[in-house]
Amino acid sequence: MGPGDLLVRTGAVVFLVGAVGTLVTVAPLLLGTSTLPTPAYFVSMLMGVGLAIALCGLLRSALAQRQAAAPRR
Repeated sequence: MGPGDLLVRTGAVVFLVGAVGTLVTVAPLLLGTSTLPTPAYFVSMLMGVGLAIALCGLLRSALAQRQAAAPRR
């Protein structure tokens, strides 16, 4: 595994948990049932956190590739 791969995988998992949380919190609003408690809505914020983690992993990987391709002195 290269540098940043673990961050990308972790970010993808956190993003998927947030996506499922978003579907779960939006469903009662669309179905007309009672809404979920406020802490349930914080789970949907994991989508953004997961995206940020994955982007950090991509940046770390790109910087490592750039360093490896740079000419040595």
